[in-house]
Amino acid sequence: MIRFEHGKYDFNNNVDFCVGTGRMGLALQQNYLEQLALVQKEIGFQYIRGHGLFSDDMSIYHEYENEDGEIRIEYNFTYLDLVMDAYLQRNIRPFIELGFMPNALSSGEQTIFYWKGNTTPPKDYEKWQQLIQATLRHLIDRYGLEEVITWPIEVWNEPNLAGFWENADREEYFKLFKMSFLAIKEIDRRFQVGGPAICGVDDVSWLQDFLEFCQKEALAIDTVTRHLYTIDNPEKQGRYSYVTLRDPVECVDELKTSREIIDSFNEFKHLPMHITEFNTSYSPDSPIHDTNQNAAYIAGLLAQLGETSASYSYWTFGDVFEEFGVPFTPFHGGFGLVANGNIPKPTFWTFVFFKKLKGACVYKGEDAIFVETKDGGFRGVIWNTSEQVLKKSILLPERNQSFFFMEKRVDQEVCNPLRVWHEMGEPSSLTTDQKELLRSAASPLILTKELSIEQTSIELPVLPHGVTYVECYPIKRKSDRGFNYQKINEVHIIHER
Repeated sequence: MIRFEHGKYDFNNNVDFCVGTGRMGLALQQNYLEQLALVQKEIGFQYIRGHGLFSDDMSIYHEYENEDGEIRIEYNFTYLDLVMDAYLQRNIRPFIELGFMPNALSSGEQTIFYWKGNTTPPKDYEKWQQLIQATLRHLIDRYGLEEVITWPIEVWNEPNLAGFWENADREEYFKLFKMSFLAIKEIDRRFQVGGPAICGVDDVSWLQDFLEFCQKEALAIDTVTRHLYTIDNPEKQGRYSYVTLRDPVECVDELKTSREIIDSFNEFKHLPMHITEFNTSYSPDSPIHDTNQNAAYIAGLLAQLGETSASYSYWTFGDVFEEFGVPFTPFHGGFGLVANGNIPKPTFWTFVFFKKLKGACVYKGEDAIFVETKDGGFRGVIWNTSEQVLKKSILLPERNQSFFFMEKRVDQEVCNPLRVWHEMGEPSSLTTDQKELLRSAASPLILTKELSIEQTSIELPVLPHGVTYVECYPIKRKSDRGFNYQKINEVHIIHER
């Protein structure tokens, strides 16, 4: 039984603070911007974070030899301006990730991904600092200081993985962080700078050592960042990775440990911790991402992540994404909330629903969360991660008027574009009609009813791997003169013989 209680539950709902993207250069593609526009219309994230700001496809950093044989540096912000303009036009701002290394500034040839982001330290740290400062100053000149200093900054990505940072060299990353931090703060100390952007590999010792380094070097960091993925050891078949989900309790405990480490330092106690990437699988070839199971599992996380973290950025908003190359099919296990073809996945709706949960939390359980609205109504989300139908009963608050009640269902029966695509024959190239059908199949089922004053409870079944959004508010009926809904439904056809 869901019974509403005031003042008992904490719910720090920051579901819309930030969302992930692939490398920034993808923002030059039309399909990318169409998916972002859909996400912003229905959800409306504040910030967007992605890789590759300084990678060669953004073409910012250049070295050339002048007539005297001296090496000179020049910067090209043409693509950066296009990307930033596109973001701001869609009412989203960058959560800046400093990386990867321009090839001309790199100390080695190690790269990662299909698009070959260089993951080695700079050959010259002074030039690295100059690159950071030149980029920030350009952004300030273009968009204004008071705007740009609100854009959070994170130094690098997952340096505790050898693929993302050569040899996962801890001391070298600490140097990179210090030099980057100082370069940013020299421009304006109000910039919010954080790291170490680690994933869950040896994360305890990495975070401890990072904070000890910042303490020793008197680096007054503004935020701490890390990532969260909830699978282990995927099974590879062809181009796909099949996964088993971890117990959500284990995942939340991992974050609690990080929170405890941060709070153990007097200098950093209570600093905001941002999860700058999270999802179920860490691989963009995992069919779990396209499923209703993913939507229900993520709902359970969204109800809890705010307990430890200032934000939690889903990786990613869309499937225009090329770490392993260009996808072969519209449903390929990509990270995105939106499949190629601008088709919302079930998890898309989990975010839409949680965005609406603004207000005092009056119920928080292992499979449901509800808030009270200003008009005396309520909104809530119920999720079912089991293989059986979940039956929930909501005890309605006492009231002296009728209520409008609405539920939106997302489950394997009514909002499952992956299943419809499979039943189509899994076409790799969708026709216009097929895209329209899949978009229609990707919408929740909406059910409504009027609740009388006498009704004290309502029963809600949630199908396996389903997510249901509930909204209820007082009816303030103002009928037009002569309009009689009951009379409309009493119309009979007269048959003359």
